[in-house]
Amino acid sequence: MSTTQRPPLEGLRVIDLTTFLSGPSATQLLGDLGADIVKVEALGGDSSRAIVGPTVGGDSAYYLANNRNKRSIAIDLKSPRGLELLKRLVAGADVVIENFRPGVITRLGIDPEEAVARQPALVWASISGFGQEGPLRDRPAYDMVVQALSGVMSLTGHPGAPAARLGIPAGDVVAGLYSVIGILAALQARQETGRGRIVDVSMLRGQLAMLSYQALYTSLNGTPPEPQGAGHDSIATYRSFTGGDGRELVVTANTPRMWEGLCRILGVPELVDDARFRDAAGRLRNKEELWAVLEARFAERPAAEWVDLLAEASVPVAPVKNVLEALDDARAADDGSLVMVSGDEAAFENVATPIRFVHTAEVAPGYPPVLGGNTVDILVDELGLSVAEADALIADGVVLANRVQEPVR
Repeated sequence: MSTTQRPPLEGLRVIDLTTFLSGPSATQLLGDLGADIVKVEALGGDSSRAIVGPTVGGDSAYYLANNRNKRSIAIDLKSPRGLELLKRLVAGADVVIENFRPGVITRLGIDPEEAVARQPALVWASISGFGQEGPLRDRPAYDMVVQALSGVMSLTGHPGAPAARLGIPAGDVVAGLYSVIGILAALQARQETGRGRIVDVSMLRGQLAMLSYQALYTSLNGTPPEPQGAGHDSIATYRSFTGGDGRELVVTANTPRMWEGLCRILGVPELVDDARFRDAAGRLRNKEELWAVLEARFAERPAAEWVDLLAEASVPVAPVKNVLEALDDARAADDGSLVMVSGDEAAFENVATPIRFVHTAEVAPGYPPVLGGNTVDILVDELGLSVAEADALIADGVVLANRVQEPVR
């Protein structure tokens, strides 16, 4: 079968009122799946544009990483004329997504309940730190704040060491993923009822959901778990070890067959029948003794040799790689995990959306928009203003326009 099916969200119009990371990661995913994303920014732009760090073509890499496949219109939303423009954009949208603190969008002049009442088919998604209701609703929240409050930080790091933030922005990205799930569920329901929904996603709730079995373990035990380090609360042979060359590897020998294979490859087959380690419960109960034996054996060869031997024996194993090594591997695999994003004057390589659809056209990665790069196109071609009216809005400071960049699509 040829690639004839269109991207699954093609034709969907999304108004993106988000900044920083949780919302932009969500709308980037929707854009990668074919939706038309209109990024509405304040005249000063998304705050992530100014994050200190690497840059490409003068733009923050932090911003570039989360804003491909979008168009940008910059509006002064505190002005009556700017607010009216936003209302007109919303009137033509299928989805609105915002990550203001609860109540802020209403104070600006658009109430989500009223918007959905006027447009029954509209899906409105709100991402916030703590949800639209509750005692913490008005507090500002960032990724590390919800990692701390959820217990995630308490699980990260090694026993006896201070709590550690996850090295990835899980609080933001997980909230973005849950918002996309909520939006898609609301769109599916709309297919049957003709009516949209208001979707309320909390970063904190997202992190609590990510606790998974650790939440139930804690509820049942009545005591909080220790930092996990490089091990597992339930499986003694789910752990990292260090090879003789100082490189780390991880082994996840979860089943009896894997345990036996691990012992055979390490040259300690007698452990299989050792009363202390005969079953998973015994191995966990006597884990310190077991780890001492395994660590001594792993120290006898370089990590890469152990990885090859264990993999050949179908024991799940992997070297611990740094990010540069992981990206090099993905590039060498050439399996679509990385994508080159090219603009008029710059290009960069970024991680691609991992979702694949068979026999479906892929969305070409559009370079993240410059601030106001599509303002005039949107005002004239989509809202029906004349060029003179658009110029007047620019002159009066109601909108900001940068005519350098062409539309993404």
